[in-house]
This record gives sequence, C-alpha cells and structure tokens, in this order.
Amino acid sequence: MKKITLIASVLLSLFAAVAHAHGPVRQKAEEQITINAPAEKVWAIIKNFDDMSWLPAVGSTSAEGGNKKGATRVLTLKDGGTITEELKKYDDAKMSYAYKITEMSTAKTITHAGVEEKVPVLPVDNYSASIEVEAKGDTSVVNWTAGYYRAYTNNNPPVEMNEETANAAVSSVLKTGLINLKALAEK
Repeated sequence: MKKITLIASVLLSLFAAVAHAHGPVRQKAEEQITINAPAEKVWAIIKNFDDMSWLPAVGSTSAEGGNKKGATRVLTLKDGGTITEELKKYDDAKMSYAYKITEMSTAKTITHAGVEEKVPVLPVDNYSASIEVEAKGDTSVVNWTAGYYRAYTNNNPPVEMNEETANAAVSSVLKTGLINLKALAEK
C-alpha cells in the first residue's frame, strides 16, 4: 500500500509540474454575420478557394488546384506580406470549406530575451479555419471559425506574438472579412 501511495504522489507531483510549466494554449476565434441575401449569392462570392478578393487586407491571390483538397493559394497582402494556405476540405453542397496556413512571410524582426525573433504577418502558429454559408430563408448566416496558437510557442512571449495580439489579429481578419462580404452580397 505504501508503494502505491508513493507512486501516486510522485505521479501527482509530476502532473502538477507539467501543468504549471505549459506553453501556449490553442486559441479559437468565431465570427458570424447575417447577410440580407440568398445563401447561393453569398456562396458565389467566396466559394472559389483561389479568389480572396472579398477580403479587404488581400491585394492579390495566386493559386493552384482550384477547389480540390490539397489546392494551395498565396495571399499577397496589401502591405506586401504573404500567407500560403492549403485547402483541407471543400463541400459545395454544404457551402463550406476548411483550410490551413502552411507558410507566412515575416512582418518584422524583434529582439526578445537576447534573441532575434521573426514576427509573422499574422502573429499565429498552426492556424486552421473553416467558413460556411447557411441559408436562413431569404437571408444567409456565415460562420468563420479559426483555431491557432500564438506565434511565439515558448513561454514568456513578447507582446508582438502573445495570445492577446494573436486573438486581436485573427478577430480583426474575420470581422472585417465578414463585414465586407455582407456589403458585397447586399449590393
């Protein structure tokens, strides 16, 4: 019985130490908007993976693979940065697709804890997202959901790559994208 108690207390101590010294926690951003236009009209604007002209921050898109799983697109942002994404799932009938960021350019370099760190154009790591259009009578509801980690995956992140900065940046992309989509669809 003493051995079991000793083993249990050692395991509990290890668990507590690991739980206390964790790195980043996966974040989630969800935005939704109701658009006064039929779902088919809204879907027609966003359904082509190779066309991100509806997203205000994007200056141009180059892509390969169309709407097939594994297709890629490179978003060139208006500020000159680039984001490369891969299509993971596409369902035209359900008016939805999912994608993942595979590469990003550097927005700037900073010194943190004596080390030069590259800050990506979107301060996140391991970002994946999905967008879907749902018919609600004569209107549409668009849901855009993203999961990601902060860009700095070690402990004690600099402000440029912490959770707050990552959350604000992702939320801004989703909100401004959906607001612009609404304006385009309701014309």
